[in-house]
Amino acid sequence: MTAKPPRILSIAGSDSGGGAGIQADLKTIQLLGGHGMTAITAITAQNTLGVQRVDPVAVDIVIAQIDSVAEDIGIDAVKVGMLGSAEMVKALAGRLASVDAPIVFDPVMVSTSGSILADEATIAAFHALMAVSTVVTPNVPELARLTWSDPQSAYEMEREARRLARDTGTAVLAKGGHLDDDGPVIDLLAQPEGKVQRWKAKRIATDQTHGTGCTLSSALATGLGHGLDLPQAILQARGFVRAALKAAPGLGKGNGPLGFAGIGEFWP
Repeated sequence: MTAKPPRILSIAGSDSGGGAGIQADLKTIQLLGGHGMTAITAITAQNTLGVQRVDPVAVDIVIAQIDSVAEDIGIDAVKVGMLGSAEMVKALAGRLASVDAPIVFDPVMVSTSGSILADEATIAAFHALMAVSTVVTPNVPELARLTWSDPQSAYEMEREARRLARDTGTAVLAKGGHLDDDGPVIDLLAQPEGKVQRWKAKRIATDQTHGTGCTLSSALATGLGHGLDLPQAILQARGFVRAALKAAPGLGKGNGPLGFAGIGEFWP
């Protein structure tokens, strides 16, 4: 009998274009050796140009999906993405508090194409979910909304990530891709006790970036499900996303999806 793969639950929205959300998560989890499971929070009509429609799934159905897989298959790690309402966020915070597994929370607010995916009430409720998460993975605009700040440099990003980690008691992986279009990409992990680790890499010049946040967070959850510690899982997840960016097939007329099918050329 082969070894059982880690059981990774993705709680997120469905992307009809296949580049982000549940679809990106399942591709990532499988490529990294996990068994992907889902609790779908919203059905979207979207493509590389934008999100045309969002239909939320009822909160009780989302919780039922989680209960169903937890009671039978089990959960080794959780990734949380698009949620869509404060009611959903609060219900998940309550349900996930009893899950004995690492939880990666990607605080999705705006799609790569610029479509709004979380209103003010939903963002305000995020703090309850962060409190039960292992790590939260904001990009710079998301970090700004969560901390009521406007970081414009790596120093300011680190300052706000430290503050958020201290205030929530949750590790914060701040993603610096939005900071400087010409310079290297700097990501950092701020721990609640004040420790900070940093990663720097050459920027990949591409607009084929649809689903990068979803892919990173699900890769991170899969690494944690495999038993990696948080810095090791981050290192693996960053490498996976960079490989997928390089393998992007150039689909669509806008911000295209990452290259899951062709990633073998660049990964591992």
